[in-house]
Amino acid sequence: MTSGEPRRSTLGMVLLALLMEAPTHPYRMQQLIKERGQDQLVNVAQRNSVYQALDRLVREGLARPGGSAREAGRPERTVYEITTAGEATMRRWLDDMLPTPAREFPEFPAALAFLVLLAPAQASELFNRRIEAQEARLAAVRGQAPPGMPRIFLIEDEYRAAMLAAEIAWLRQVTEDLDRGTFTWDLALVEQTLQQFG
Repeated sequence: MTSGEPRRSTLGMVLLALLMEAPTHPYRMQQLIKERGQDQLVNVAQRNSVYQALDRLVREGLARPGGSAREAGRPERTVYEITTAGEATMRRWLDDMLPTPAREFPEFPAALAFLVLLAPAQASELFNRRIEAQEARLAAVRGQAPPGMPRIFLIEDEYRAAMLAAEIAWLRQVTEDLDRGTFTWDLALVEQTLQQFG
């Protein structure tokens, strides 16, 4: 194991959680992530991302090869298992991540910071398009849970749905304000603000 605390990543965390369930091979891990909708939490669009993250976990002593498996018509695959250090690290990451807000840098707030570069009508149009996209995402999140699934297995979807619903409500309010003209800007406002707060 390398010295110091292993570098935390959401994909590494998902892989450790899968290995806590049962030893498995990387291809099956990627399948499970997609089947469970966890590809909304981590980016596994490229298969090599799972392999790279797993290699890092092995280098850090959090996982190890645990044999191989062969399925009919498939090549032999290395099966990985979690180590004692991996289980301890996973629990430590949870202890850190749940109470402490992370410094994250999503694109949307960055784009909002430069909204003044657009005309209010264009901003309204773009926000309406975002509302449609987020409503579709919200419907997908709410529609993917199998009936009767215990809440504990859906808690991340519940959170994502709450965040999407809050964003949609905020976007609707901002768009209404833009359309009514109660939230607006022009070049004169920009120049005046730069002079005053420069």
